[in-house]
Amino acid sequence: MRLFYWSNSKFANKIRGVEKPFALSGDGWDEWNKNAKSKYPIRYWFVEEFLDKLQNVVYWPIDTLYSVKYYLVNRFIDQSYALVAHKSNIKRGQWMDLPERILYCMFDELVDFVEIEKAYANFRWNDDKSKDKKWWQVGKWRLRTYRNKDAGIDYLNWEMSLTNEEWAEDGEEIKPTDQAICAKEIYDLYNWYVNIRPNRPDVYDVTGWSAYCDDKRDRGIGFMNTDPEENKDDTKKMLAEITKLELQYEEEDTEMLIRLIKIRQSLWT
Repeated sequence: MRLFYWSNSKFANKIRGVEKPFALSGDGWDEWNKNAKSKYPIRYWFVEEFLDKLQNVVYWPIDTLYSVKYYLVNRFIDQSYALVAHKSNIKRGQWMDLPERILYCMFDELVDFVEIEKAYANFRWNDDKSKDKKWWQVGKWRLRTYRNKDAGIDYLNWEMSLTNEEWAEDGEEIKPTDQAICAKEIYDLYNWYVNIRPNRPDVYDVTGWSAYCDDKRDRGIGFMNTDPEENKDDTKKMLAEITKLELQYEEEDTEMLIRLIKIRQSLWT
């Protein structure tokens, strides 16, 4: 996909005799093409068909190089053909059962989506934000691993601020757009995975089990030996609390995974 097409240029508008809109709905484009073609059929053919084919010929060497670059980046860097966990969560070569792999792989991909794709979208169409970026960070030849957490969150904040105010009729309620609602859910899930989940209290610490085990270890009492000071009711209570808290964490993880699946069609830029 090219960033610029000759058929969309000012020169093309003059040759075609009909100015091409910047954006239309699907039905709008059908209507525009129909009208432009019927008004000046030969000029329409020259701009919309001949210019595109001529550009394909002229750009063939560049397009070929870009295709090679795109394959190599996608194969060895982006790896968009697979769900890949971050090394900080699953070290290369480490075994991890499928339930944990599902969670880490899916949410690490969400982190990449926010910190790479949303970050890129933050300055993609903004000259002021992109002017200080290098050639490998923007444009056709960028390496897509450019990561900027703040830029990704900044873009989500902008999306979350979108409302229907511009096209709302008189008396109509001003409310967030669908894009804003999806952005809010993406942000909430990202924030939970990056900031909330890693800081959940350790089940063994919060229940007192870690302190209990440290105390036995300090007193030289093995776990298979009887501790004369041990209150078995307290031990059972701690173990029950551990089981309960672990179950709560598992249910929370599952709930967040379900929420992520529900917005998967919105995860594109």
